[in-house]
Amino acid sequence: MNYLDYYELAQEPFSNAPVSRFYFNSPQHAQALVRLTHVCSQMKGLALLVGDIGAGKTTLARRLLDSLPENEYEAALLVIIHSGVTASWLLKRIALQLGVDAPSEDKLTLLGQLYQRLVRIYEQGKRAVVLIDEAQMLATRELMEEFRGLLNLEVPERKLLSLIFFGLPEIEENLKLDPPLAQRVAIKFRLAHLTPESTEAYIKHRLRLAGASRMPFTPEAVNAVHHFSSGTPRVINTLCDNALFEGYVARVPMIDEAMIGRVAADLGLDGAAAVNDDQVPLRTPPPAPREPKPLDLGEIDRYLAGLAKPS
Repeated sequence: MNYLDYYELAQEPFSNAPVSRFYFNSPQHAQALVRLTHVCSQMKGLALLVGDIGAGKTTLARRLLDSLPENEYEAALLVIIHSGVTASWLLKRIALQLGVDAPSEDKLTLLGQLYQRLVRIYEQGKRAVVLIDEAQMLATRELMEEFRGLLNLEVPERKLLSLIFFGLPEIEENLKLDPPLAQRVAIKFRLAHLTPESTEAYIKHRLRLAGASRMPFTPEAVNAVHHFSSGTPRVINTLCDNALFEGYVARVPMIDEAMIGRVAADLGLDGAAAVNDDQVPLRTPPPAPREPKPLDLGEIDRYLAGLAKPS
């Protein structure tokens, strides 16, 4: 038996792998999706989705990609995995993603190939869209100039390519390396942390999709999850997954606030020391400040990288 059997779950509800099936359409995610879809359908050129670590940017990018009908779009998702990307690599990768056969090593020839391919996509009545995840890693002026050049590929009626960047807030500074490109951002949307209400809905949503027949977290535990995670989906997942495992080990039918506090302390989350076995757990959620102090998630993100499956 494992914790899935113990809590009567068909699959892991809180995996940090970007599984499209577990996409949670919070009010802000719904708003972001509407705006990004508008950029694609109207070929607006350049859009920006900004969020902190673990806010759900990759999941949203995959959701957007899945939502674009194949008979209307030639769409691709490009994930930047390191900061050493060169302009040559970037152009070749985009060309391959859009269906260019045998991209040339010569830049001018490659741009010609890409333009011809985009024209063919246009003549087929389709729209070409490239989504770029972890775009904050593209941090040179040369790369920004290449993106501006790609956005210049157009026909009299419209642009031939739309680009959507998904990244950490640093991407806004990267765009400033090429001011004309920064001026071409048609839409920018910033993902905020989940509210207490959205955190509860998020937890219940993932449990339901995982086959749960009951809610294994007390209301106070849910409040504690929001408090320690600051409403960051990735940290919510880690807290809940660890709490379910610890609950299984302790053979407790319900996860309470004290259990969440212990798990948070083990993970080194801010404020976790305030809850332990020797103290009376809080029974009401802490008041949400107007400008919550952001968590230092760098160490957490490195920890999560060892837990999550690669995209």
